[in-house]
Amino acid sequence: MHNDETRGVGKGILIGFFAGAAVGSLLGLLFAPKSGKELREDIRVKSKDVMDDAESYLAVAKDKANQLINEGKKKSEKLVAETKEKVDALLDEAEKVLSEAKVKASEAVKTGKEKVEKESDKLKTAVKAGVDAYRSEKES
Repeated sequence: MHNDETRGVGKGILIGFFAGAAVGSLLGLLFAPKSGKELREDIRVKSKDVMDDAESYLAVAKDKANQLINEGKKKSEKLVAETKEKVDALLDEAEKVLSEAKVKASEAVKTGKEKVEKESDKLKTAVKAGVDAYRSEKES
């Protein structure tokens, strides 16, 4: 924010300088004791000087603006590249975590199946033993 405020003040000072120079030059010429022809020539010379100064300040301002634009482009390109690197790293990390989670889930399912099968076999054996015992009791 501070740079924006400073630039605004700088522009105001620059505009004030040019306006003051133009008005001061014009008043100085108008109140000087000269003939009309001399006065017109002085006005022409002074206006040319003011225009030349304005053009040189404008050229400097354009150069600085171009420099600022180029710096901004470079900084934004750098930020985009850094952001892309960080996003790629995050995506790689997310893929690793997801892959590890899949492996763990698969192992958990496999272990669960094994336990269910083991317990199922025990339950089948117990039910069969119960049925056999019941039949044996019924027959006797």
